[in-house]
Amino acid sequence: MPARLLFTIVFIEGYCSLGAEIIALRRLIPHVGSSIVVTAPTIGFFLLALALGYHSGSRVAADYRAVVARNFLISAALLGGGLAATTVNAIFAGAQPAFAYLVFIGGILCPLAWLLGQTVPILTNLMLAQRSGEAAGRALYWSTLGSFLGSVSLSLVVMQIVGVWAAVLLGSLMLVAGAFLVQRPGRLAAVSMAATVALGLGLNLHDRARIDTAYADYEVQSILRDGMLDPRVFMVNNQNASLIDGSQPPLYARYVQHIRRILLEDLYLNDREILVLGAGGFTLSHREPLNRYTFVDIDPAIRAIAEREFLREAAAGEFIATDARRFVATTEKRYDALVVDVFSARTSIPGHLVTREFWSDTRRALKPGGTMLANLILDGQLASPYARNLLATIESAYGRCAVEVLYKSAARSNVIVTCFAVDVGEPTWIYADERNRADIDSARSP
Repeated sequence: MPARLLFTIVFIEGYCSLGAEIIALRRLIPHVGSSIVVTAPTIGFFLLALALGYHSGSRVAADYRAVVARNFLISAALLGGGLAATTVNAIFAGAQPAFAYLVFIGGILCPLAWLLGQTVPILTNLMLAQRSGEAAGRALYWSTLGSFLGSVSLSLVVMQIVGVWAAVLLGSLMLVAGAFLVQRPGRLAAVSMAATVALGLGLNLHDRARIDTAYADYEVQSILRDGMLDPRVFMVNNQNASLIDGSQPPLYARYVQHIRRILLEDLYLNDREILVLGAGGFTLSHREPLNRYTFVDIDPAIRAIAEREFLREAAAGEFIATDARRFVATTEKRYDALVVDVFSARTSIPGHLVTREFWSDTRRALKPGGTMLANLILDGQLASPYARNLLATIESAYGRCAVEVLYKSAARSNVIVTCFAVDVGEPTWIYADERNRADIDSARSP
């Protein structure tokens, strides 16, 4: 095999293998989130399958071109069909997330990595004119270069500009082209290639109608809700992010109306600066002319999508596309109120947005005496370790906060936490029968 052709094939393998891993991580976000306990095992399983592929490829002793062409074609079907949104959603539909995750990893991602991992050790057998070290080194160079360009171009260009479906389709078509370059197909192979291309085109062009970006899947659905007129819900990564109806004035999700009531009726905010981390459907500022809102969200496309598909009018307030933690840690502006409403999937808050350091940064972004409100989804009794520890973490930065469970009988409920950026000069005291300062403290209190 000519060196230029061989390195082209190895480049395609590297581009598509790491590209498949990036796409898989993105496809998992709506279902299991993007926390370290999801991404780390996914990367680990991928690398394990790749290592097993290297070992399997080293044991191939004949029909080198035919084996690589077959591997590329199967991988193209796994990528184009298995990583399509329709397929991934079907795997997770109605199944326990942990079980569905293992099916996805074991049935799609790992076989794909194992097949493509065989490429370099097999094709180096066709570089007999070179030293084995030189052959392996050059092949690994082109494979790794392809991996670098695949991860960067798919995540920063293709997904951002066109969508995730385009990244899936591009990878699948590149693998089909690689199979054709390795070995000119016979009749059966040509039919298999055509079927693989048709599978990728059919599933992913269908997914083109979905609204997805490099960060999230979006969908607007009409629902039925008592007391509401033609309500519609803004779905972000398969969770209800915002709700609005056709009433005049409109009605919103209960937790949004609760937060608006705190801001406008309890705190009497007027002509104030309010920072909102997590844009959702921009309903917090919808037709609210009294205050100035700044929304921060990681996805640059969310405002245009919300305005076009959900609000059907311009969103009120300034929008800044950046990471919420980075913004509160670096902003020089101070706000009268700050609302935290950040979720990556269903009930999952990104891990770096639950730590004490993050909550301390939110307090730093407030004016003295400012208010922080957080919308959390916790168990209705606040008895789970996650609920107790998360609330304790928030109070470690703010001191005592108000905690309101909106659906007390539900297994999972919106929980609104209200904290104030005020300094408390003395430590807390536990009242006991032998030493009870309650009366003295009551007299000292306003």
